[in-house]
Amino acid sequence: MSNTTFEAGDITLEQVREFVWEIPQEGDMRAPARVLASEALLEEIREDKTLEQITNTTHLPGITNYAICMPDGHQGYGFPVGGVGALDAENGCISPGAVGYDINCGVRMMRTNLTYDELQGREEELVDSLFANIPSGLGGGGVVEAGVDTVEEILERGVDWALENGHAVEDDLLHCEDEGMREGADPGKVSQKAKDRGKNQIGSLGSGNHFLEVQRVTDVFDDEVGEAYGLETDQIVVLIHCGSRGLGHQTCNDYLRKIEQQHQGLLNQLPDKELAAAPAGSQLAEDYYGAMNAAINFAWVNRQLIMHRTRRVFERVFDRSWEAMDMHLLYDVAHNIAKKETHTVGGDERELYVHRKGATRAFPAGHPEVPAAYRDVGQPVIIPGSMGAGSYVLRGGEHSMDLTFGSTAHGAGRLMSRTQAKNEFWGGDVQDELEDQQQIYVKAQSGATVAEEAPGVYKDVDEVVRVSDALGIGDKVARTFPVCNIKG
Repeated sequence: MSNTTFEAGDITLEQVREFVWEIPQEGDMRAPARVLASEALLEEIREDKTLEQITNTTHLPGITNYAICMPDGHQGYGFPVGGVGALDAENGCISPGAVGYDINCGVRMMRTNLTYDELQGREEELVDSLFANIPSGLGGGGVVEAGVDTVEEILERGVDWALENGHAVEDDLLHCEDEGMREGADPGKVSQKAKDRGKNQIGSLGSGNHFLEVQRVTDVFDDEVGEAYGLETDQIVVLIHCGSRGLGHQTCNDYLRKIEQQHQGLLNQLPDKELAAAPAGSQLAEDYYGAMNAAINFAWVNRQLIMHRTRRVFERVFDRSWEAMDMHLLYDVAHNIAKKETHTVGGDERELYVHRKGATRAFPAGHPEVPAAYRDVGQPVIIPGSMGAGSYVLRGGEHSMDLTFGSTAHGAGRLMSRTQAKNEFWGGDVQDELEDQQQIYVKAQSGATVAEEAPGVYKDVDEVVRVSDALGIGDKVARTFPVCNIKG
């Protein structure tokens, strides 16, 4: 082991090897914490409470091996964004705070056979049409407005509901994590208030950092995997980033309150009440898991409806069918999720609640849960950058199972809060600079949203991906660059 250390206030990190730093187990910690980062990223991570939060996470019962912070890590609610915690499913717990409010916030990429040359000159028409047809912003309004029975079906069946109702094709399900349906979803464990919040938001982006972005592929780093993913240089793709809207937020809130009422004893053992957790095997743990899985299904349907509406917009703008433009789903990955998974720990197979909050599942080639289409090359991983920077497509790396319970980063990671961003940037100026200097067309419900998501608000996505690639947890396949972007 190297003797290199990194000091961050009261916390000392010891370097295990390049890009792997450990906060040693001490006091009431049940395991060490690890941070996967370069020194440049560590300098940014130390600026908020990320290191304190990942240390606090090690106090959760059943934490296995170590709590992990990804290279895009930043301060969150109790558990850092970019955090991974594997908690024993028999003797540990499940934590809504370690999943996050926006359950199954995630990203999907749709490829096309259009080239950048075919799109040039139509950027404004396309961004205007997307903005007019894809619901966005705070509050209600979706591609479909549903009654209670429809919401129940969506919560139980996921994208299978969209297929039956003409918003998907079979191929969409085959290229989505879990084929777009979580088993164990229990709509009865989702409150009526949550269902009421969600019923008018099915097929909507929402606000904040959620977006739909048309991109061009600028680089393919691995030709074999790029071919398997259907990616080539100068191709147009569409990236969609959103989650479970008000339904997921209400579900998280409901269960945090229930845990406070029913499991005060466990709560009192934790250094941060925002890590509120229900003991594995308890009725509340089972109820939350059923509700969370239902909200996961809701989010997959949300992204599916947005994608299918996007196909219709492209048909009108380019005057040809979406099938003729080969507008097929490359993959959809979930962030903000806890899954029961079986992992090898100390030579034994263990069932764990793997919490990924602002982290992406990244299973390697050969893993049985990778869709058949990609099993020979590894699961696609989609890493969005900021509006003014590239995004990446990775594949699950061969070391991900050993190092991170099959996980990697989920994006660039914020550098500054939304309030700070609005003080630093003016939305109109950001839009003008992106269009004038980089030919990126942005349309949003408000200038404040653009300011909150200005390129300068985020970490360097290239550095985040460099660390992931070097560690072999998520390998570089392709890079994309924005053409036009819509947001709430």
